[in-house]
Amino acid sequence: MPSTVYFSDMRAGHKENLFAKIGKLMILAGARERIATGDLVAVKVHFGERGNHAFIRPIFIRRVVDDIKGCGGKPFLTDSSTLYPGERKEAVSALICAIENGFDFAVAGAPLVMCDGLRGNSATVVEVNGELLKKVPIGSAIVEADALVAVSHFKCHELTGFGGALKNLGMGCSSREGKLTQHSTVAPKVAEKYCTGCGLCLKACAHDAIAIIEGKAKIDPKACAGCSRCITVCPTKAITIQWNEAADLVMKKMAEFAKGAVTGKQHKTLFLNFITQVSPACDCYGHADAPIVNDIGICASTDPVALDQACADLVNDAVGNQNTALATGHEPGGDKFRGVHPDIDWEIQLEHAEKIGVGTREYDLVRI
Repeated sequence: MPSTVYFSDMRAGHKENLFAKIGKLMILAGARERIATGDLVAVKVHFGERGNHAFIRPIFIRRVVDDIKGCGGKPFLTDSSTLYPGERKEAVSALICAIENGFDFAVAGAPLVMCDGLRGNSATVVEVNGELLKKVPIGSAIVEADALVAVSHFKCHELTGFGGALKNLGMGCSSREGKLTQHSTVAPKVAEKYCTGCGLCLKACAHDAIAIIEGKAKIDPKACAGCSRCITVCPTKAITIQWNEAADLVMKKMAEFAKGAVTGKQHKTLFLNFITQVSPACDCYGHADAPIVNDIGICASTDPVALDQACADLVNDAVGNQNTALATGHEPGGDKFRGVHPDIDWEIQLEHAEKIGVGTREYDLVRI
């Protein structure tokens, strides 16, 4: 059976503005049936990196928050710490960045909670019994929430072809350990020329996997549990990730983590994708390049696989913008994602998510 995906274009007028359309999408997609009075509702968003501007506008998130409150729910905005050192490597820096980007209570109308805790290690292990992973660590606030509304910016991505609901769930709801699991099969490494032997990583490691030898940190790969705490505490950024996992395996693992994020929330999830400012790369960069297509609209569904498939089709059906990172596929029907990232087989994330039961790629598009 195909899943229903509701779609609104970007047209607006004095009788109906874009905020009203968001509200209509929420109702049609089943917000009133999926959110009960008193539910603690995790609104999973991407807070955006400092210097980036392509993330979803906080005033749009406010409408989603207001609609959840209208259903009797208690919404909170949530995101997770990044795996790499940067502006959002732990909760304090990440929340400062979020507020600077406009995601504060005065604008969005909901408190901010990092789903994976202070240092990205607050996680609950969820059984998924996937092909690659049997259990996955998901941010505890996601698991403990009564309901989940994932609001995702649909754009290109350098590793997965595109990033939408599945990436927001799989990568965005996982702990730091989970992100490392998706990207790498080996322990972090130490660049000795940058290591000062300060010992902060030694104190941060909960697994006795690090020793200071001849004034330099050494990581024992056999003892390393892959929690990645050492990466965030290193003041000289000498400890780095070994990005050794192929794109197809990253996408399959991401799909299995997405399954973990929604496990236990049958009939308590809702997904919205904003196909706006479709940038060539992830919102984790400190910049946002020119969009490869014009703004298309907003989609909503209870099925994240069908939602992402519909959004991918809408982007590919659009006319590509000239003088952007889009090199090929400008014509309607052209593959826009391979036009930016030609070596990425982006369908893999959809195929695997469908295979393991996250949703279906078949959909009926209902235009409102």
